[in-house]
Amino acid sequence: MRTDNETKSQRCIGLLLLPGFQVMCFSAFSVFEVANRKAGKAIYDLHVLSEKGGTVASSFGMGVSTEPVGTRDFDTILIGVGMEIPSTPPEIISYLRRSSRTTRRLASICLGSFVLGDAGLLHKRRATTHWLYAEEFRRRFPETIVEIDRIFIADGPIWTSAGMSAGTDLALSLVESDHGQELAKKTARGLVIHHRRAGGQSQHSYLLELDAKSDRVQTALAYAKRNLRSTLSTEELAGVACLSPRQFTRLFRAETGVSPARAIEALRIEAARLLLEQSRLSFEEIAVETGFRARERMRRAFVRTYGEAPQAIRSEAGPIASI
Repeated sequence: MRTDNETKSQRCIGLLLLPGFQVMCFSAFSVFEVANRKAGKAIYDLHVLSEKGGTVASSFGMGVSTEPVGTRDFDTILIGVGMEIPSTPPEIISYLRRSSRTTRRLASICLGSFVLGDAGLLHKRRATTHWLYAEEFRRRFPETIVEIDRIFIADGPIWTSAGMSAGTDLALSLVESDHGQELAKKTARGLVIHHRRAGGQSQHSYLLELDAKSDRVQTALAYAKRNLRSTLSTEELAGVACLSPRQFTRLFRAETGVSPARAIEALRIEAARLLLEQSRLSFEEIAVETGFRARERMRRAFVRTYGEAPQAIRSEAGPIASI
């Protein structure tokens, strides 16, 4: 049994589920459970909620036992929905509006951002959601500053995340905000997550756009992603794929629609942009780290791709937040 002192020292976390929720929402919620284990004590008190309580069915029919909303106060409430834009019940809208005055943080997982928007809690705030629903999100909430190319965003007490897996990154950042980087790292390791993605990281990956089919091309691309500092010549990549340069180039272009050199430049630009937005490395250091080698070469690649120089992109990203 918990003592009064133990209860007061815990942060009460609620996962608010709408019918048809996607079970991957629990991957974000499990972050707090693992944090309890890694902390060696119950620093989070966890509750699963719904509008009326009782059993709520997931997107594939599995029932989950829940508490009704309004029975207790929470430090943080996460919102979990399904794989389609949710229809937010009026009672949930009222509950979230009331909770916004007493709850320290409200956070959405994936399309849960539409629920926050329906409740009027994203007015003139920065927010993100799954990239596939970006235009509908902008249409419904024109007063929201939509930054769709983000894993998650914290704007004051309101946190929003992108696709389902991004909710885990958001939750790890909540733990880091509450209890420091070391516990967040231990929690990530406990979840067998190599590292927590930064909120400013892009939802998109050029590797996904390439959509290589064969193991040989996929292996070469994965190798390139890990070794951007290297020259990464066609000969080097062909060797990784166990093909001759001519065979490799032909196969690569057939599967991706671009040359190996063009793909490598795109991977370098993607990595360099992330470093511009999420690190304090100098332009020269970023150029070396991502294989451009020279700042001017990196600048020309950015102008070709984005129509603006790296300095402009860093300025647009704003100051690096300390969580």
